Amino acid sequence: MRNPLRRSRVLALLGTAALALAGAVALPGTAQAANVLTNPGFESGSLSPWTCTGNLGSVVSSPVHGGSKALAGAVSSSDNAQCSQTVPVQPNTTYSLSGWVRGSYVYLGVNGGASAWTTSPSAYSQLSVSFTTGASQTSATVYVHGWYAQGTYYADDISLDGPGGGGSDTQAPSTPTGLASTGKTSSSVSLKWNASTDNVGVTGYDVYSGSNRLLTASGTSTTVSGLSPSTAYTFTVRARDAAGNTSGASNSVSVTTDAGGGGTGFKQAAPYLYEGWGDPPSPSTVMSATGVKWFTMAFVLDSGGCNPAWDGSRPLTGGADQSAINQIRAAGGDIVPSFGGWQGSKLGANCSSASALAAALQKVIDAYSLKAIDMDIENTDEFENEAVQARILTALKTVKANNPGLKTIVTFGTSTTGPTYYGNRLIEQAQSLGANIDVFTIMPFDFGGGSDMYGSTVNATEGLKAKLKSTFGWDDATAYSHIGISGMNGLSDQQENTTPAIWTQIRDWANSHHIARLAFWSVNRDRPCPGGGVVSNCSGISQSTWQFTSITAGFTG
Repeated sequence: MRNPLRRSRVLALLGTAALALAGAVALPGTAQAANVLTNPGFESGSLSPWTCTGNLGSVVSSPVHGGSKALAGAVSSSDNAQCSQTVPVQPNTTYSLSGWVRGSYVYLGVNGGASAWTTSPSAYSQLSVSFTTGASQTSATVYVHGWYAQGTYYADDISLDGPGGGGSDTQAPSTPTGLASTGKTSSSVSLKWNASTDNVGVTGYDVYSGSNRLLTASGTSTTVSGLSPSTAYTFTVRARDAAGNTSGASNSVSVTTDAGGGGTGFKQAAPYLYEGWGDPPSPSTVMSATGVKWFTMAFVLDSGGCNPAWDGSRPLTGGADQSAINQIRAAGGDIVPSFGGWQGSKLGANCSSASALAAALQKVIDAYSLKAIDMDIENTDEFENEAVQARILTALKTVKANNPGLKTIVTFGTSTTGPTYYGNRLIEQAQSLGANIDVFTIMPFDFGGGSDMYGSTVNATEGLKAKLKSTFGWDDATAYSHIGISGMNGLSDQQENTTPAIWTQIRDWANSHHIARLAFWSVNRDRPCPGGGVVSNCSGISQSTWQFTSITAGFTG
């Protein structure tokens, strides 16, 4: 049900826009008139130089109005996902702003001036406004946004027609400092730097390799993709303002990309261990019996107010979970916490913004000095919610930039032939947001896979590989090196049976294809109980105690 207060605010804004339009002057015909916006149709595949509140904007390939890309704004209950761009303009000049939008209550306008809105949930419609700059105005900020809790909006082919600016601002921004690399693969390098200052305002940062400008970033971090393996690159950054003034070059940083097919260089055999149920075993006993070193600890949830806690109720530190982690580390192992899962109050769905979610993740990273984190994205509240997917990916991008060397993993369900619609969308959003995810892990069970769990798992993984190749432009080896498999030992909820022999086949296939990660649900269930059904503390089949964990420990990638 629509909030009546929000509805009245919509109507008030409509009245303001109508008044502004009534007094607008038509743009004079001039040979100098042109679209002065950069990346107006988002065809570059990135947002830059557009910036979006709450990091809620992304570039998508569907639905589009023209070309192959469009803007998606993942509106939340507390953020209208406003995306804006500041451009140089000339004083005392009339400009015409137009754009194609789709969604419930979508606005197009200029800061301090006119705006227009429409509701067009199922098809693109065009919005247009005109405005005249002030006597000393040399820049203008145009924007597009949705409305609170009204769902994702889309915008494409935005045009600001008029003469290019320049004006009287001749002062360049200060030179960026502290340029550093925060990560790399065989085809990408992640960079961050300190912000510049300007007398009017910095509108973007140009990233160079030698004399070639590679891209423009709206913030102080970015990932340069499309690079060659085993190749040395030297990067610098220059700040730019709305009048086109450019700073000096930052310090240079030299980075050599990883070898082709090397991918993330990250390998992890990490079965799930859950302190919340299922007669939790002593992790040191399991490690001694099997040789396993890593565990995926389940689950970090929201205890209220976007605050992380184990299962949403056990304390983040000082409880049973920390005791287990201390045991694991004392025995020479380590853990990766899993955020989310199928049930419970999840941080991804309940934190109000990507920045709030990133802050919650950071609390856990700091508490345990983590090397990796896993986001287990399931159910309708996270996996099937496009805005929440984008929020999670943006938060992972943030913590990866703020914690050099941190590995990020996303885990999600699959069909027997590869990712579902929601899985494909997750991968596409990861690419468009530049999230630089290290491992995409599928859960090949509970998909009605029938009796051939080995064949279904391989087919699902090959489908994921194909999607990663087409989305990121990777070769086979690089795609495999970004893949994880997380199975279910013994009987699944749908009575699919993964026996120790089948799990051994899956592990051997995973090793021969050099994937990044192998896990299963769960160590708590890695005990025999033939005929016992699907329960929390045994597998429902005949096996040896800790047999699946022993098999998993043989995964080397």
